[in-house]
Amino acid sequence: MIKSVDRKPPVLILGGAQNALSIARSLGRRGIDIYISVFEDEHALHTRYRTQCFPYSNKETVHEFWMDLLFGENSHFLHGSVIFACGDDGVEFVAQNKNILENKFILDDSMPEIQLAMLDKKNTLRMAKSLNIHIPNYWKIENIEDLGNIASEVVFPVIIKPIHSHLFQRQFNNKKYFFVNDLEELHDYMKKVFDANLRVMISEFIPGPDSLLWYYSTYIDSNGKPLFHFTKKIIRRFPKNEGLSCYQESEWNEEIAELGLKFFKGINFRGLGNVEFKKDPRDGYLKVIECNARFIAPEELFVRCGVDIASIVYNHLVGLPVPEVNSYKQNVGFWYPVRDFRAYLELRRKEEITFWAWVKSLLGKQVLPYFKWSDPMPSLKTFMNNVRRYFKRKLGYKS
Repeated sequence: MIKSVDRKPPVLILGGAQNALSIARSLGRRGIDIYISVFEDEHALHTRYRTQCFPYSNKETVHEFWMDLLFGENSHFLHGSVIFACGDDGVEFVAQNKNILENKFILDDSMPEIQLAMLDKKNTLRMAKSLNIHIPNYWKIENIEDLGNIASEVVFPVIIKPIHSHLFQRQFNNKKYFFVNDLEELHDYMKKVFDANLRVMISEFIPGPDSLLWYYSTYIDSNGKPLFHFTKKIIRRFPKNEGLSCYQESEWNEEIAELGLKFFKGINFRGLGNVEFKKDPRDGYLKVIECNARFIAPEELFVRCGVDIASIVYNHLVGLPVPEVNSYKQNVGFWYPVRDFRAYLELRRKEEITFWAWVKSLLGKQVLPYFKWSDPMPSLKTFMNNVRRYFKRKLGYKS
């Protein structure tokens, strides 16, 4: 691994969205050169802290794009950069090519075999179960005929979960999974999955509100030492029980931290990890839902709470003093306003929340995923691009 304390090596961000933007802002403020390679419509391309951007337009061929970017004839200025993978494609690319990447770039402490295992959601559950950590029930299914073998065991609703989330999201418009209410729906969705040549599993749905979801985050160095501990909870998702998070809060939870660290140490994990649990109201157990071995979407929440993960990991990798984290700000919210308003409308229709209860839940300090007064262009440029695309579609329809 290349290390230097005499200069500040640049950072190359591979993939991601909100997390890529937050990292660029955090490290760019320190005078570190920031190179960004994300999908062509991402906010991070417009940050004032970018040094140079390399957008890609085809997610199917992004690995080939990155290989040419990092090793092509004009790639020398990138050599010596710290690579931060902010999406599953980036994690997969680095893990599969670590042997050649580590000769020219600074990589984190992760081990490829574990990184790739974490991308496989079924392997994640297997590893958790081997450590006597509770997991949801799940069923393997290789073809449509397997449905007949498990039909008598499945209790609805269930979730069709991808084995590899990034491949599933690429095929189904960023959807994380399918929420299924009956056998007919299950058959229809599984046909779509197999027609797309994707691998999935069927998992039981743990009942209860989204507020039973918790996350533990840490970075474990090559010696097995955690550099920080952080827990947070979900407040709302949209749609309820199946959609993306629209409001979450920082909150320290000792039980979540202990179980999360048990999981990571038990599998000999190294690098940056985030594990999600849900408390099952039927038996009171915390159960592993999934694990992401990378920077995750609410990176800016960590920063605003006083845990600048990008700086912690960067300093550790280049040999600079690593900030100690003994505590962080509590009950800071990470808020997607539009999505959360839609969540409020859904919950109001179900008579599960009132307008004033929703407003009261937002009275604390909020962090937005994209907008900052000191760096407004990512939000403004993206908004204008969306408006432009909207009117192009309208004009095209009229003609």
